[in-house]
Parts: sequence; structure tokens; C-alpha cells
Amino acid sequence: MRMSTRMTRSVVMAGVILLVVCLGSSAAFAQKATVLRVVVVKTEDPAAYAAEIEKGKQLMKSLGIQGQTRVWQARFAGPEAGMVVATIEYPSMAAFADAVAKTNASSEYQAWIKGLDKVRKIVSDSLYSEW
Repeated sequence: MRMSTRMTRSVVMAGVILLVVCLGSSAAFAQKATVLRVVVVKTEDPAAYAAEIEKGKQLMKSLGIQGQTRVWQARFAGPEAGMVVATIEYPSMAAFADAVAKTNASSEYQAWIKGLDKVRKIVSDSLYSEW
């Protein structure tokens, strides 16, 4: 009986260790996974919106934000054709959180966002993580 109890404890302990390692790994993976912010907008002037986004890219760069910004326009999208989408790709959730903190603290960035609201109306604002 003594050997059986030891064996059972060993198996249970190995299972607990494996579970802790797996949970720790998935949390670490979540921190390292690419994060994509997708903002769908309505705008009467996509070229003016894209020009404003270029200004925002420069502001983000000056703040030391790690993010790749792009602007897309739907071509073959049924009733959504012409819709404009801005994306910012961050290397991790930590980089996204850092960007949020830096942009919230920047009065220059906040003024730019306020001006951007004059050329667009946000339809949706979503955050995606790479699977």
C-alpha cells in the first residue's frame, strides 16, 4: 500500500506541475501574441482621413509607440463598399497597453484625435489577438 500511495502522490504532483507550466506558458504566449486594433470609420473624404492618419503615425513614432498603422478601403464589400478601416498592429498586448498609456498622457496626441473626429465617424473599434 505504501508504494501505491507514493505512486499516486507522484502522479498527482506531476499533473499539478504540468498544469502550472501549461497555464504559465499560455499567459506568456498571450503577452507575446500580435494584437491588432481595427477601427472602421465613415468618412466623406478618405484621402483627407488618410492624410490625418499619416500625421498620427508621426506622433506615435515621436512617442516611441511600437505599432504598424495602415488604412484600408473596402472595394468589393456590397453595401459596405467604400468603408474605410484603420488598423494598428502591435507586437504584443504589453505594447498595446504601453501605447494606450503614452497616447492618453500626450496632450498633442489627444488634440490630434479631436481634430480627426472632424473627418470621420467611428463605426466600430475592436481589438484582435493573433490565434
